[in-house]
Amino acid sequence: MAAATSASEDPIVEALRQYTSCDVADALVKLGVPDGGFLPGITMWSPQRQDGDTKIVGPAYTVVYAPHDDPRSKWPSHYIDAVPAGSVVFVTSTDRTPSNALYGGLMSTRAKASGAVGSVIDGRFRDLQEQRELGYPVFARDVGTAPPGPVLKVVAVNNEPIRGLCSVEIAPGDYVLGDVNGVVVLPRALAEKALPLMEKQVEADSKMAVEIAKGMSFAEASKKFR
Repeated sequence: MAAATSASEDPIVEALRQYTSCDVADALVKLGVPDGGFLPGITMWSPQRQDGDTKIVGPAYTVVYAPHDDPRSKWPSHYIDAVPAGSVVFVTSTDRTPSNALYGGLMSTRAKASGAVGSVIDGRFRDLQEQRELGYPVFARDVGTAPPGPVLKVVAVNNEPIRGLCSVEIAPGDYVLGDVNGVVVLPRALAEKALPLMEKQVEADSKMAVEIAKGMSFAEASKKFR
């Protein structure tokens, strides 16, 4: 369940902004999450392709597409009109091999106007140049051309934990951080435990980097600072 505090007021979101996706993954590994919350195969496409200092941090607003023969009813309204400010739009599909794009430029236009910080598409998206002209962050598996409507329908919006094409479970309100390294999901229940671990790890790594640059071996620096 998403927290009552808005993303713009959430102290955890503010704290996470100083860290990278790798920092989050390191902390989650220490908390017993072997994959570190990493979403494999999803990379940055906009505003640049795997370049620059773009970072998105916010609670997940989850959207699930499914084939038309799925027994669930089509969602009665368009999900993009209910995106909360400060959130990360996360779109996935139960179809394991969708060739149709799940997301397009008009969705980003509306999301940006609503104050969303970026979108993560667990599948294909389209209108790449339009996305870049908006300066809106999009992370996805790949690009496509055809819209989802002919083969897929939205069946769930921000109301249940999902897995989609990724093996990582994502619940509405879980924290999503995306940067040039990739996208990770930090479960809300682990956030307060993970943050101190990130702080400690970053401090240790900074000290290691200084000493390694001076000639100390990695093994020695690791033993001394970690």
